[in-house]
Amino acid sequence: MGIIRLPSSLKQFHKLHVVTWNQISDVPKGHLAVYVGETEKKRYVVPIAYLNHSSFQELLQKAEEEFGFQHSMGGLTIPCNEDAFFHVTSRLNNSL
Repeated sequence: MGIIRLPSSLKQFHKLHVVTWNQISDVPKGHLAVYVGETEKKRYVVPIAYLNHSSFQELLQKAEEEFGFQHSMGGLTIPCNEDAFFHVTSRLNNSL
């Protein structure tokens, strides 16, 4: 499987990567599913290469501070608003 390039437009990114709770999806090899949002959580699939970048690591530190290892969603939950998440991931997408 090759590298999946995310669209540069945040609107396109949002449409392609939001998964509703009722959908069943697999996370492709080389990717990570995260839940994002302050109140309503949405699921996004991002490349694991993001884990190497300090801006994404800052989001992970926020998750650790808020949830430790007890995520109520059963998966990695990032406690920030979607706009902040889009800002970080769009910058990372442009650098990959």
